[in-house]
Amino acid sequence: MAERIEVGIIGPGNIGSDLMMKLLRNDLLKPTIMIGIDAESRGMRMAKENGLTIIPTGIDGLKELPAEELPKMLFDATSAYAHEYNNQVAQELGIQMFDLTPAAIGPFASPTVNINDHLDKKNVNLITCGGQATTPLISAINDVASVKYAEIVATISSASAGPGTRAKIDEFTETTAQAIEEVGGADKGKAIIILNPAEPPILMRDTIYAIVEEDQFDEAKITASVREREKEIQEIVPGYRLRTDPIYDDNQVTLFVEVEGAGDYLPVYSGNLDIMTASAVGLAEAFAKDWNAKGGASNE
Repeated sequence: MAERIEVGIIGPGNIGSDLMMKLLRNDLLKPTIMIGIDAESRGMRMAKENGLTIIPTGIDGLKELPAEELPKMLFDATSAYAHEYNNQVAQELGIQMFDLTPAAIGPFASPTVNINDHLDKKNVNLITCGGQATTPLISAINDVASVKYAEIVATISSASAGPGTRAKIDEFTETTAQAIEEVGGADKGKAIIILNPAEPPILMRDTIYAIVEEDQFDEAKITASVREREKEIQEIVPGYRLRTDPIYDDNQVTLFVEVEGAGDYLPVYSGNLDIMTASAVGLAEAFAKDWNAKGGASNE
């Protein structure tokens, strides 16, 4: 077995902590560093308890480490605003960056759609939770029938939407709509997000509306393509599922998706966060396999 590649996490909040728990049991990736700004925060304390080196001075603290102690990869679980500087430092240090914010500095990546397309990029973007949940299925439809327009409505529990999500709703909708076109393949995309305050908290649910070219419309082919993509997503996100078979109305396809979290750190209703961390791990594994195949990763 190849040696596990050392990785670091920026942001010890809910997403960063859940990501750490997934990485701790990963065969290819080894979390060694947690970067934050408060050494006494819950996430930082948990990282220390699990053997990670904590850096409470932000990403600039990496500059103080010897080159041999730097991680080969960084996962940024902070904000779009903070990511700009975090990425700048990562690139100066030659560290691969996986962006879990809506910053979209690097190309969009979704593991079941284009996992191997950006292995040469030093920064790749995980879109948004809504993007990870919907663009693969839009892509699956587009594989067999050209999608002229796709619209998604992402509904998540208000309890699983932190201050960062609430402050960046515009970035969410803009980034997701762009990814519907660039990753999903739709000619035109639109995204809407709803924060549902119901108690007990609901699971993440997404509705996808896609209008396809009439002369390519084939219910059997579309259903088969969507169901196959669902299975591929479930290999990375086990709690991902279609709630019904696709619904057809002339040349419109409607899909209803539900995402249940794995419960690694977050409650199971936080499928919106779980799909981001699981997708980030799946993407990073592809980079790790590629690096190992080429003889090992480096920060050169």
